Formats: sequence, structure tokens, C-alpha cells
Amino acid sequence: MELMLLIFVAIGVFGFMAYKIVPQQEAYVVERFGKYNKTLTPGLRFIVPLMDRIAYKHTLKEIPMDVPSQVCITRDNTQLTVDGIIYFQVTDPSLASYGSSNYVVAITQLAQTTLRSVIGRMELDKTFEERDDINRTVVAALDEAAVSWGVKVLRYEIKDLVPPQEILRSMQAQITAEREKRARIAQSEGLRQEQINLASGQREADIQKSEGEAQAAINESNGEKVAQINRAQGEAEALRLVAQASAEAIRVVAEAVRMPGGSEAVNLKVAEQYVEAFGKLAKEGNTLIMPANIADIGGLVSAGLQIVKGQKS
Repeated sequence: MELMLLIFVAIGVFGFMAYKIVPQQEAYVVERFGKYNKTLTPGLRFIVPLMDRIAYKHTLKEIPMDVPSQVCITRDNTQLTVDGIIYFQVTDPSLASYGSSNYVVAITQLAQTTLRSVIGRMELDKTFEERDDINRTVVAALDEAAVSWGVKVLRYEIKDLVPPQEILRSMQAQITAEREKRARIAQSEGLRQEQINLASGQREADIQKSEGEAQAAINESNGEKVAQINRAQGEAEALRLVAQASAEAIRVVAEAVRMPGGSEAVNLKVAEQYVEAFGKLAKEGNTLIMPANIADIGGLVSAGLQIVKGQKS
């Protein structure tokens, strides 16, 4: 009974040692008598106890790894403290087990060496502007070397670029000066634009004012011209009406003379006007000029009557 029990226990232990469960995204490297035999993929896997052993276990997930900070010298002899992070993944578990004694240390050392080389070819200002180029160069160099280690370098990112404090202060002073210069330029541009706008506005106002004055002068001239024309037309119309009235009066007088008794009426009217004229002349001055022969008054009246008779005939 004891022997049977021992046999069952031995079979159980043997079976326990013969079957292995490999988790998802992991790979186990199996050695048989110290030599690589096979790689176990995820799932329930069988090995020969006492002959096979699991020598290495690898995760196939993407692994982030910090690269220790280091001091790099730029092309213009400026010290930079740089650190970064690498993302890599095991693609060949057998090469990762036997290609390098420690692929993690190998990747880290190569990343630092490559970073120093890349930054050494750049000036300080370029290192801040071309971080993406630095990252791509480091990834290309690591990926080329890591093929023999069974590792795929996915990407590299610089976390910090820290220059010395003196450089930081000078850079800050430069940035401040540049901002002040831009502020002064912006202010001067604003003042210049303001002066241009004011001058343009004043010019426009002067143009509008001159155009208004010119238009007013034109309107005034036109109004004066129209007024003169109206006055001239009014005077001409007045003269025409006076002439027409005089002609009408003369015509009426002529017709009256031709009528019976017209001549006597004309004689009487002429005599009255002659006497009235002498009367006015005596009132307006102290001196009265009389004809040499007062009897000539009748002669004058007779001469006037003769003229009237001649017009009548």
C-alpha cells in the first residue's frame, strides 16, 4: 500500500511538473539539458520533467523604460542635462534570452550613447527646436542594433532638456528683450496707423469742406446770375409796359384830337401846362426867367396848336 501511494504521489508530482500554463502576452523559453529547446506560447503546455526546464520568461507587451539623465555637450560647447523614456517590445524570446546578457541594459546604454552623439552635432538653440528629429534619430539607431537582441524599439521621447542656470538666465533675458522689442514695434505700428488715420480723416474733411465751399460759391453765383437775369427781365418788361402805355396814351390823344372839339381841348390843355410850368418855376427859385416879350407866350401856344393841327390833318 505504501508503495502504491508513493507511486501515485510520484505520478502526481510528475504530472504537475510536466504541464505549464503560459499567460496571455507572455512567452517561456525551454531548455533541455541546458540547451535551447523551444518557446512556449500562451496556453496549457507540456514539458518533460527532469529533462526540460523553463529558463526565461518574457512579456510580449510594450514596455516603457526610463533612460537615466546624463550631461551632453552641444556643438557650441554648452552642457545640457537630458533624460528620456524608451518604449520597446520583445519580438523574439529566444534572441532576447541568448542575444544579449541583458538587453535592457544594452538598450539603455545605446540610447544614452546615441543621444550624446546626436546632441553633439547640434547647437543649443537647435536642440530645443528639433526634439522630434533627435527622437527619430535615436529610435533608428536603437532599432537597428536591437534586432539581434530580439527587441523592437517603438519610440523614444526626450522628457527634459535642462541647460545650466547661467544659460537659462541669459535665455530668459533674451526672451524678455524680444518680447519688449515686439511690444515696442506693435506700439509704434499702432501710433503710425493712428497718425495715418488722423491725417486721412483731416484730408477728407478738408476735401469735403472745399467741395462744400465751391458748391456754395457756385450756387451763390448761379443765384446772383438768376437774380440779375430776373432783374433785367423785369426792367425790360417795365420799359416795355411804359413804352406800351406811352404809345397807348399817344394814340388816345391822337384820336381825341381828330374828334370834333378835340383841337380846342388840346389848346386849353397846352395852355394850362404852360402856365403850370411857370408857376412851379416861380416856387422852386427866387429868380424867375421870363421871355423877353411876354406876348410871345401866346405865340408859343399858337405854335403848339399848329403842330397839333398838322398831326390831325
